[in-house]
Amino acid sequence: MGLHRLTDITVGVPNVEETAGYYREFGLTPSGEGNGHRFATTDGGDQLHIRHSPRRRLLTLGVGVDDPDDLERITASLNRLEVDARREGDALRAADPVTGLEVVVSITPRLQQKPTPAPLYNTPGAVTRPDVRAPGVERQEPVRPRKLGHVVFGSADQAATQRFFTEGLGFKVSDEAPGLASFLRCSTDHHNVLVQQAPVNFLHHTSWEVDDVDEVGRGATAMLEGHPERHTWGLGRHHIGSNFFWYLRDPAGNFSEYYSDLDCIVDDQLWKPGVIAGEKSLYAWGPPPPPSFLKPEDLAELMTDSHEKA
Repeated sequence: MGLHRLTDITVGVPNVEETAGYYREFGLTPSGEGNGHRFATTDGGDQLHIRHSPRRRLLTLGVGVDDPDDLERITASLNRLEVDARREGDALRAADPVTGLEVVVSITPRLQQKPTPAPLYNTPGAVTRPDVRAPGVERQEPVRPRKLGHVVFGSADQAATQRFFTEGLGFKVSDEAPGLASFLRCSTDHHNVLVQQAPVNFLHHTSWEVDDVDEVGRGATAMLEGHPERHTWGLGRHHIGSNFFWYLRDPAGNFSEYYSDLDCIVDDQLWKPGVIAGEKSLYAWGPPPPPSFLKPEDLAELMTDSHEKA
């Protein structure tokens, strides 16, 4: 696969300073200002740009490829879909005709991550951590996301947006939740983009990888201290993707997810995409998802605003 990772995203919000403060607390590292705020992850570099927008929305999505041949191949595929692709040196830009999301595909080095040592667990009949406390309960340092993992957004024509990503850009389908969403990947991660059928184009959530389930819990606990209104859904574990999760809500209304232990698809021939319906399409265990997660509270407002602009 010439595609190998998400590089960065630009999110538009009406309240830039307040939202930027939230992502500083979330554990992202400020990396620059000017026309908004930029934030970096530990391994992925600059991966979040927050800019002003009259309503919250995903403005751009960056995808990394290996070489110029990848750009040529994607340009030809987009042309077959009658989607314009603009070459700018080592990058090309194209917009999804349905959502207007601008995708920037660029020649970028592959992500190198220092492996996290596997934690030792005591299990029935196997004491692998004798005479000491679990390391996870001794940690004091703030949680720092390792990379941007995936982005979830709604499309008024999910099938057409999926064609843009799969037939145009070269993403692969990992799993599908019928009538709800498709889980698409541009790396060995189970999914990097999830496209939902929705009455309006909008950003649902961004997802950020941390080391393990202890970091998921510690990160969310720190974010909720003094701010219980940020809690959305968690702690739980998804069936699709298998990852542990905890979702929080930023001041603009976007959800942000800490996750760990996501399925990885290293050999495409060994993975069989599934069609997974019902509760399993949402989670394996944990509290049930709140109505506000399935239908964000400002969705009607976003629809009204979208219709007025149309």
